[in-house]
Formats: sequence, C-alpha cells, structure tokens
Amino acid sequence: MKPHFLLNPCCSLVLCLCLGACNTAPTLKAPDVPTAAAYKEALDWARAQPADTLARGPWWTFYGDPQLNALEDQLLANSPDLSAALARYQQARASTDQVRAGQYPTLTASGNLQRDQQSQARPLRVLGPTSPDQYDSYTVGVDLEYEFDLWGRVSNQVAASNYALQGAQTDLESARLSLQAQLADTYIALRGLDRDAALLTQTVDNYKKALDLTNTRHNAGIASGLDVARAQTQLESSRSQLQQSSAQRAVLEHAIAALVGNSASSFSLTPQAIELALPEVPPGVPSTLLQRRPDIAGAQRRMVSANASIGVANAAFFPTVTLSALAGYQTSDIENFLRAPNMYWAIGPSLFLTLFDAGKRQAEIDRVQAVLGENAARYRSLVLSAFQQVEDNLALLGRYRAASESEQAATVAAQKALELATNRYREGSANYLEVVAAQSTALQSERSALELSTRQRRASVQLIKSLGGGWSKNY
Repeated sequence: MKPHFLLNPCCSLVLCLCLGACNTAPTLKAPDVPTAAAYKEALDWARAQPADTLARGPWWTFYGDPQLNALEDQLLANSPDLSAALARYQQARASTDQVRAGQYPTLTASGNLQRDQQSQARPLRVLGPTSPDQYDSYTVGVDLEYEFDLWGRVSNQVAASNYALQGAQTDLESARLSLQAQLADTYIALRGLDRDAALLTQTVDNYKKALDLTNTRHNAGIASGLDVARAQTQLESSRSQLQQSSAQRAVLEHAIAALVGNSASSFSLTPQAIELALPEVPPGVPSTLLQRRPDIAGAQRRMVSANASIGVANAAFFPTVTLSALAGYQTSDIENFLRAPNMYWAIGPSLFLTLFDAGKRQAEIDRVQAVLGENAARYRSLVLSAFQQVEDNLALLGRYRAASESEQAATVAAQKALELATNRYREGSANYLEVVAAQSTALQSERSALELSTRQRRASVQLIKSLGGGWSKNY
C-alpha cells in the first residue's frame, strides 16, 4: 500500500521540530576585571557587582533646593538631548520587534485580475491550437512561509536583538543620568558664584568706606596720596572681580537654559547667595549603588548580544529549511469563481545550502568575534573607569573637607588681622600698606573658602553619578 501523499512532508516537519533545539552560539566568557574588596578612599565600603535594575530616585533632592528640583523636572520634560536619546531607544525597540517577527510564520494574500493575449506560436498552447488567443484570468490565494530554527539562527538573532535593545535602554538611562548630573553640577557652580558675588559686593562697599577714610585722612594732612591711590586700587580691583564673577554666572545661566530646553535669551535665575546641603554618602552604599551604572550594564549586554551574533554567523554553514504552503482559486470564469475544480494548493519543505561563497561566511564569523572582543574590552574598561571615578571623587570629598576646615580657620585669622591693621591705621600706628595686605589676604581667604564649599558639592554630584545615581534609606 502506498503511503499517503502527506506522509513525507509530515515526517520532515517532525524532524525539523526535533532539530530545533540546536544552538550554535558559543558559551560567553566574561573578561576578568580586577576589583578590590573595598574602596581605598573610604572605610566600610563593600565590593560592588553590576546589576542596574535598582531604582535611582531623585538624588538631586539631597541638596535641599526647590529651584534645583524644579529644573531637574523641567529637564526631564523638555531636554532636546534626552528626547534624541529616547528616539534612539525607540528605533532600537522597533528593530527588535522586526527581528522577533522571524520566529513566526509569514502569511501573505494576493489577488490578480487580468486579461491575457496568447502568442499564436506559443508552444503547448492552453487547450491546444483551438484555444482562444485572448482569455481572462482571476486568481486569489494565500501563501505561508515558515523557517525552522534548526541551528538557532533565528533564536540567536532574537537574543542578539533583545540584548541590543537592553543596551539601547541603558544608553537612554545613561543619557538621563549624565544630563541630570550636568544640570546639578552647573546649578551648584552658579549658586557658588552667587555667594562669591555677594561677598564681592560687600567687599566693594567696605573698600568704598576705606577709600572715604583715606580721603578724609588725606584732606586732614594725616595720610599721603599714596594711601589714597592704594585704597582706590583695592576698590577698582574688587569691582573688576565682581564683573568677572557676573560674566561667569551669565555663561552658566545660559548653559542651564539649554539643558532644560529653554532659550537663553528669555531664561533667568534670580541670584541667591545660599549654601546648598552637602549629601552624606552612607558607608557600605557602593556595594549596591555601583551596580546601577547604566553604561556598565549596557556594555555587558552588548557583549552578550555580540556573542549571540556569533551563533547567527555559525548557523550560516548549515542548511536552511523552510516550510511553504499556498492555496487559492484560479479561473477564467469569474461568475463561477469559488468552485472546487478552481482550487489549487501546494505544501512541503524546501532546503537551501550554500556550497561555496569564497570565504564570505567565515569572514562574517571573524567580524562578529572581533565585535565581541571589542565589547568585552569596552566592558572591562568601563568597570575599571567606574572604580577610578568613585575613588577620585571620594578622595576629592575627603581632601576638600579637610581643606575647608583649614580655610575656615584661615578666614577667621585673616579677618582678625584685617581688623587689627585697620585699627592701627586709624590710630596712626601703621601705614595703609598693612591694611591693603590684610584686605587682600582676607578676601582671598574668604573666596577660597567659598570655592572649596562649591567644589565639595560638585564632587558629590560626580560621586553620585559614578555610583549610578542616588540611594534610598534602604540603599
């Protein structure tokens, strides 16, 4: 007894499904990255491992400034750079959706209505020599195509695309964190200049009074014209420093406007000589925070994506098996279109194997292996850079804190020296050169103290960024 005409296609189908579990992607071996059990620049900070799924939270609220909070919200809503990063992520997501579609059959429908003219000299004319030269043709059908994933080509394509999508998502997160940190850093620098401008404004007023004193003493014949000239020099110098500080502030204000998506011509921030809070990073936090760095997570996922791409390239050396099926109706008589004799169909697997390509497939394997090597090296570099950045900013915070304490003591001493020099000058016990020297030292010390305060807060922003962004009460 002859086998049923569908037996061979069914056997082929079962065989293909059994082979579908094969995978030609190699086992991924992540590069070794030297790490320490704890950070050198801080005590009780544990070792960190990448895992970027933890929440970051609004870390900028640690600085206790409502204006900064509002600007960060505005950045998230209006930043053109963030919008561009989001669009790139959406492109990657659409590309991944396209690749995922390869896991499913493709079903297409077609229809054709036409009038045909046969050549009278055509061999094997339809219906023989007596067939009409002209006739109508009406066709409606559906066509199904499905590739059996025998060697993991499709699944590895999907895996590579999924990990690439996750990498694109970390790019978006990285862009968001970078812009948030840039805004916070710029805002802190601007408020530092506001404090500097307030100090210089007060200094200008004090130097005006000092100039009035020397003019009075000069008119009374007590002080020389040299004292007046020195007092005038101090006053004009402080005015110049105030204008320079104002110029730097204007540039920072314009930068903030661009970050939050506003025109620099219509954007302004009211000067406020306020001292922002300095966040205290809890001990032990890096063991959970460095995990959340999106750039590290993105590099790791691109490495996995490249490894899956090697499986796609390896699968090219094996045959491609596709199941095709089609069915429909075709006739020259449209009035009797849907009749059983007008139906046609076909079903069966097809095999395709490249026998010679002059090394093209091997070259593709070499290429994707090189991509994997590049991504592995980038991953290792980013991890090493992350530890460096944390150590750098921990060192800056620690040293700036000690320097700030010393500078505060120096400021108190300089103010005392200025007070003594001014009293001695009033009493006629000293010339104005002592006052000028004391004024310069006091102003320099106060400005250094303000600058160190700003540096501490800017270093804290960079530390938070290097840790992946913020922390919560539960880390």
